[in-house]
Amino acid sequence: MPKKDRWLSKRSASPIGRASDQSHRSSDGFDSVSTNPHSPCIIGVAQRTWHLSGEEQSPEPLLMSAEVLRLAAADANATADPLAAVQSLDVVYCMSWPYDEPAARLAAELGITPQRLAYSGIGGTVPQQLLSSAAAQISAGQLEVAAVVGAEALDTKRRLKRAGERPNWSHRDPNPLGIPFEAPFHESEIAHEVFQAWLTFATRDIARRARLGVQPEQYRRQIGELLAPMTQIAATNPNAWFPQARTAAELVDVTSENRLVGYPYTKRTVAFMDVDMSAAVIIASHEAADRLGVPQDRRVYLRGSCYATDAVYLAEHPDLSRSEAMTQSFGSALHQAGVSIEQVDHCDLYSCFASSVHFAADALGIDPLLADRSLTVTGGLPYAGGPASNYLSHSIAAMVDVLRTDPGSFGLVSGVGMHMTKHIAAVYCSEPAGRSAVAAPALAKEPLPAPAALPIVDSYSGPATIATYSVVHGRDGSAQWGLVVVDLPQGASRAYGRVEDPELLARLEAEEMVGSGVVLTAQGKRNLAQSE
Repeated sequence: MPKKDRWLSKRSASPIGRASDQSHRSSDGFDSVSTNPHSPCIIGVAQRTWHLSGEEQSPEPLLMSAEVLRLAAADANATADPLAAVQSLDVVYCMSWPYDEPAARLAAELGITPQRLAYSGIGGTVPQQLLSSAAAQISAGQLEVAAVVGAEALDTKRRLKRAGERPNWSHRDPNPLGIPFEAPFHESEIAHEVFQAWLTFATRDIARRARLGVQPEQYRRQIGELLAPMTQIAATNPNAWFPQARTAAELVDVTSENRLVGYPYTKRTVAFMDVDMSAAVIIASHEAADRLGVPQDRRVYLRGSCYATDAVYLAEHPDLSRSEAMTQSFGSALHQAGVSIEQVDHCDLYSCFASSVHFAADALGIDPLLADRSLTVTGGLPYAGGPASNYLSHSIAAMVDVLRTDPGSFGLVSGVGMHMTKHIAAVYCSEPAGRSAVAAPALAKEPLPAPAALPIVDSYSGPATIATYSVVHGRDGSAQWGLVVVDLPQGASRAYGRVEDPELLARLEAEEMVGSGVVLTAQGKRNLAQSE
């Protein structure tokens, strides 16, 4: 099937990022245009996974990062050492261990002296944000070579905890500040236990299901059909945490080994964070790559990138079934690159949960259930592994490897942060644009203002209409409690409700309950939801 038909939705063509159908490839990539010396290009990537068991331990994250950065430098096949030229070093936030000075410790371990050292915040968009920021400075002639690296040893840490031990890693911060959340927890979300991503992302899929009018069990089966092809990619990925192909039924059938976590998600359909993985990316200007002696066939150019945000808190989203910011980020990144989604050859959509993939496909105007396409180059976060904030480093590294083997092709990667709040998209190509395709302002802020957030009423008693919901299951597989996000009758406002009634819990999983009425009763800071 032609590429254009392969990517387009059966219902409609992509509404964003449209370009002409003329080829974007020249015979050798460089005859028709001169390359801007400040064009940002990735020159080296590396990733590694430590598959260990029992009492075996991976290296600590600091040493993991040092190893993959050295490998990334070697990957450039340069005549000069890229690490010695690094002017900016960003370390992605590490969940495994609170280092006192992560970037400075890593620079010392590597024996390099970058002028800028930084440690990031958290979220699935972080690695690409760091690369996009570096690319903007490179495009402006303010930076020549930068590196981004992250590492997690959460599997080793988990196994040590089971043995009653703790890691004995170096340079622990004596006064760790905890996870650097950008926004405080909402009081009503604290009261209703709206913490886990598998819960909030599940509610978004149920909202989408209701919008599409798909029956609940059919939609759950479609989640398996969406993710099963990803397991096939993971099975061929030497860096995947779970390199095992599974059928759609194996992913969604509820068994003792595959319990429901947060309806409609089973254990095998959610991101897996307890991994020992590290990845690094080195980015440089075209001119610096020339000076370092990096062969042209090792370079992959960042041709477009955009970051955008939605509302922070779950109930604030006016439309729970889609993401306006995701549409903005994809549209802007593709526009900067001068291509449409039909001209994108390779794709890695952020796949922490099915809803992030579904929403991305909807934003791009593609059918996520077409069989003859792949939406990942790694296998996705549930199968390749989801190392906290650093998955995108692995995604980008894998995409670079793919694009090097397919000269002139375009690759799209995306990231999702927090509870479907932060979104980033980036387009890469092994060929440079005739001029810098990356506009610095678009890399630093949203292309359009975030949509207005609906107010959340903390304490409410009275009738309401279900906007979306999920059911939380315990380790024994039983339904424990439910969360409903409701529309209030007095206007455009929302509230949370907790469901504890077994009969209503059963209905939430058996029927389409979006649009149904419930009655909320305020009990302290928590609203109890019951059937009308």
